[in-house]
Amino acid sequence: MNGKIGAILRSYGLLLAMAALALVVAVIQPRFLSGDNILNIMRQLSVLGIVSLGMTIIIIGGYMDLSISGTISLVAVVVISMQQYTSAALSVVTGLVIGVVVGIVNAAVVLLVKAGNGESLILTFGMQTVLQATALLYAKGYSIKAPEGSSFRLIGQGTVGFLASPVLIFLALALILQLMMSKTRSGRSIYLTGGNKEAARLCGIPVSWYIGGMYVITGLMAAAGAIVLSSRTMSATPTMGTGYEMDAIMAVVIGGTSLKGGQGSVTKTILGVVLVGVMSNALNIIGVTPYMQSIVKGMIMIAAVWLDSKKTGGGAAFAKQSV
Repeated sequence: MNGKIGAILRSYGLLLAMAALALVVAVIQPRFLSGDNILNIMRQLSVLGIVSLGMTIIIIGGYMDLSISGTISLVAVVVISMQQYTSAALSVVTGLVIGVVVGIVNAAVVLLVKAGNGESLILTFGMQTVLQATALLYAKGYSIKAPEGSSFRLIGQGTVGFLASPVLIFLALALILQLMMSKTRSGRSIYLTGGNKEAARLCGIPVSWYIGGMYVITGLMAAAGAIVLSSRTMSATPTMGTGYEMDAIMAVVIGGTSLKGGQGSVTKTILGVVLVGVMSNALNIIGVTPYMQSIVKGMIMIAAVWLDSKKTGGGAAFAKQSV
C-alpha cells in the first residue's frame, strides 16, 4: 500500500498540490471561479499551451530547446511590423516560416556536433541569445504596434461561440499532435528515439531525420504561440518571449513527461498547462508579487525535476505513454 501511495505521489504529487492550491484560493477569493476569470485563464494559457506542445515533442524525443523564447520575440516583432504594409495572412505565413527555419538551424547544429540532451540545452540557449539579439536589432529596442482595424486581431481576440480563438487554436494543434504521437509510426519513432537512440537506429529508424522533425515542430509551435500572443495584444516588444521556455518546461514536466526522454504525452501536457495557468492566476488574485511568484515557480521546477529523477522505467515503455 505504501509503495502504491509513493508511486502515486511521485507521478501526480505536483498535480495534486496545485489542484489543492486552486481549491484553497477558490475558498479565499470566490471570484477566482467566476465565468469572466475562467475565460481569462483560458485565453492566457493558450499561448503557453501552444508553446508547451512543441516542448513536449522535443523532450519526449530526448532533447531540449531553450530557443523558443527568442523565437517568440523575433516572430512577434516581425509579424506585428508587417501589419503596416501587408496582409495579415502573409504576415502569419512569414512568422511560421521563421519558426520552421529556426527549427532547421537548431537541428543542423545539434546533429553537426552530435549533441545529446545536455549539449542540446546549451546549444539552443546560444540560439536563444542570437534570436533575442536579432529581435532587438530588428525593432531597434522599441515596442511595435499594429494599426487599428487589422484583421490580424481576430486570431488572438476573436471568439467562436463561447470559446476564444486562441483556445480553439491550442486545442486543434493539441489534437493533431496527440494523434500523430499516439497513432502514427512517426510518433512511435519519436518515443523510441527518446528512450534509446541506439535501439532506434538498430530498428531502422532514421534518427537524424526525426531529430530534425522534432526541432521543426518545436520552432513551428513557438512561432504559432508568438502569432497568437502578438494578435491578442496587437503589439510586440523584442523581449516578448522572455520566460516562456521555463514555463513550458514546467508545464510539460508537471504533466508527467520525463526529462529523460521516451515518456509522456500531449494530453498530459494539456493538464500541466491548465494547472500552471490556474496557479499563476491564483497567485495574482491573492496578491502575490511577481518576484515571489518567480520563487514559487523555481521551487516547483526543482520539485518537478526531483520527482522525475525518482521515477523508474524508460523508453521501453514508450508505447504505454502515448495514450
